[in-house]
Amino acid sequence: MKHKTLFIIALTGLLLTFIIGTLLYTAQKEDQSVQMSDLQRAALIRMHSPTLGKADAPVVIVEFLDPACETCRAFYPLVKEMMAANPDQIRLVLRYAPFHNGSEQVVAVLEAARRQGKFWPALEALLAAQADWVQHHKPQVALVWKHLEGLGLNLEQMQADMTSPAIVSVIAQDLADARALNVTKTPEFFVNGKPLPAFGYEQLKGLVDEALVSARR
Repeated sequence: MKHKTLFIIALTGLLLTFIIGTLLYTAQKEDQSVQMSDLQRAALIRMHSPTLGKADAPVVIVEFLDPACETCRAFYPLVKEMMAANPDQIRLVLRYAPFHNGSEQVVAVLEAARRQGKFWPALEALLAAQADWVQHHKPQVALVWKHLEGLGLNLEQMQADMTSPAIVSVIAQDLADARALNVTKTPEFFVNGKPLPAFGYEQLKGLVDEALVSARR
């Protein structure tokens, strides 16, 4: 009888240890999940990210973009149309994901243009002329310069700025954030922190419309 009592006590102790261990493990996993979520939120927008639209717009679209990506070129005017249809309600934040071999040099061109206050005109000029400077899915940086003429840019200064440590750091940070957010293709969109349920314009518009409705409540 005594042995049976000791066995029951020991078994109860083991069960309690197991339950406590399980609860601690679950709590730890929940903490890790929250931490990962915080890390992902931090990775979405950086201080250096180019933005378009009101700073306090209730809907924020974060787009990871490769300037050599044909689908990025196709989506850009569609996003602009959504913004125009909802004045002051949508802010666009661009992040770089130069996955095409050599695209990081074109990103450096855009960042150099930003130093002269011409980021958006330069981006739109290069997207419009993308078929000329992207050949066989590979960007040719030597061909981009002619498409920037007429924008009032100091092209010589841009070429000097392209290799600056600050610009190199921006590109490296965006690529690191893309990896942290599991971005593997472009364009990749997040709307108020939510990724698209599936890729497509209708999916993007649906998520934006949902965020707009929530903001108006």
